[in-house]
Amino acid sequence: MKKISYAIGLLFLCLLVGCGSNSSSNLSAFNESNDISEDDLKVEESKDEVLNQLQNNSNGNLEALISNHFPFVDSVTGEDTTANVYGTLLFEVEELADILSEIEQPDEKSDFIDGQLILMYSNDNFIILKESEEIPGATFIEVASEQFVRDNYSPNFLTTYFTIRMLDSVFGNNWVTNRRSYCSSNDCYGGYSTSRSYNNGNLSTNRGMGTFRGGGPSSGK
Repeated sequence: MKKISYAIGLLFLCLLVGCGSNSSSNLSAFNESNDISEDDLKVEESKDEVLNQLQNNSNGNLEALISNHFPFVDSVTGEDTTANVYGTLLFEVEELADILSEIEQPDEKSDFIDGQLILMYSNDNFIILKESEEIPGATFIEVASEQFVRDNYSPNFLTTYFTIRMLDSVFGNNWVTNRRSYCSSNDCYGGYSTSRSYNNGNLSTNRGMGTFRGGGPSSGK
């Protein structure tokens, strides 16, 4: 009887957690509501202090600057490349985009659409700024290389912000068409979101560094 009860209990547990299933392939690469809290984004410095540090301590590496002044909250590993995500409670998306653009002028700056804005730099960096879906007033900052964006992002996401011609010129001729064909039968990443169907991506994350700053992956240090 004990063996039967144990087997029933084990079966119930498997049903709850998805034992032996491939359910994770349908989950967002980020699960903001479960992983990120307001406390993770708090810093001791005031807004004016952080702004002054940003404007006066640029060392030519924009991600190093970001990692030194904003909490690192996650990293996303794709094929051979990693994108890092930082967060702040001090700056809204458009405000922070203007500050970063003044520090280092981007090659392309998208419009502010659906709470998001993208900066594209000639040193192969993309900076995707996004309003939090769960934490009021929070902004997330994803820093990704051109290779990461090219190999993992959904064109449906990127064409919301940039023209097809521009994306094809950056990633190679017919990238949008070829990538759409691939994404029609595969999961493709759509940035830091929990509500968009093209945000699956099947990418692994590295959570848990909290408000540690200055040494996030690929910080350039």
